[in-house]
Amino acid sequence: MTTLLGSLVFALALQAPAEAPPMPPTEQMMQEAARIGSEATSPLAKELLAGYGCLQPIQPTAVWYNKETRSAVTEAAGKGMTEEQLKGYTKKDIDDAFYYFTRYGTPVAFVRPVEILGRAGLKTADGLKMVDFGFGSIGQLRSLASMGADVTGIEVDPILEIIYAKEPGKVARCAAGGKGGDGNISLAFGQFPKEADIVKQVGGGYDAFVSKNTLKRGYVHPEKEVDPRMLVHLDVDDETFVRSVYDALKPGGFFLIYNLCPAPSKPEEAYKPWADGRSPFSAETYQKVGFKVVAFDVDDTQAARVMGKTFGWGTEEELAKDLFGMYTLVQKP
Repeated sequence: MTTLLGSLVFALALQAPAEAPPMPPTEQMMQEAARIGSEATSPLAKELLAGYGCLQPIQPTAVWYNKETRSAVTEAAGKGMTEEQLKGYTKKDIDDAFYYFTRYGTPVAFVRPVEILGRAGLKTADGLKMVDFGFGSIGQLRSLASMGADVTGIEVDPILEIIYAKEPGKVARCAAGGKGGDGNISLAFGQFPKEADIVKQVGGGYDAFVSKNTLKRGYVHPEKEVDPRMLVHLDVDDETFVRSVYDALKPGGFFLIYNLCPAPSKPEEAYKPWADGRSPFSAETYQKVGFKVVAFDVDDTQAARVMGKTFGWGTEEELAKDLFGMYTLVQKP
């Protein structure tokens, strides 16, 4: 009986289709860029999407990460540490998936804020100078740089500082990017604008300063007390932050805050700071600093749900209940 059952299971296993191997992340981004292409009407957004086809696999590596202290060390440094020194650390393998998607999902979703900037007047990635505040993953920066942009990413995550240590520098123009010059990536790890050396490193003359899913009102000015680890601590007042962005932009440059959010918490649920995607800064603060307010807390939910459906974030019913988009766009005269 046992032999017969075992033979039957083995025969069925042979007939069952093999599980498809996971798609390589670089191929996934190419396919996602193709699927969302109809939503990119501006030349700038189209160039961004073309750049995802230029991304290459990486050489796998690893880091040691302490979740409680949020500190990280390289694999090489970890080998030189004692068991006691590594207490609380977990080894994290860094493959293509983590390198490009990290904890935040596909970088192709950056197409929506870029589309907004394209419609506002930014024409091309060639020669574009942009800051991505809280960049979270490298894919969108490499894509823009491969099309001739000079991009700067600002972050505080120690894991990203380690795995992207070799990123800064020139990026050869992708064949899909025409005849312009090469691009460039610069990364600044620290608190902007609290730390003067980070402000100096970031510099100025930017066409755009973009924050996607970082500068949320709920993160910066939560309505209820929450675990501080859930928040974004700017450690400067609102006017100081907005003025620092203003100073980093060239005349005509844009400051865009774009946020995707779930539904707000119900009265009986714990407060979710990430569900409040409104601008953390008031319209009056932008105007006081000198910005022209182009759009303030504009509902972008329809476009957000198109992205959600395209990238497989949920069913239409699920997205209708739990995905919302919002943006604020101001311009330096």
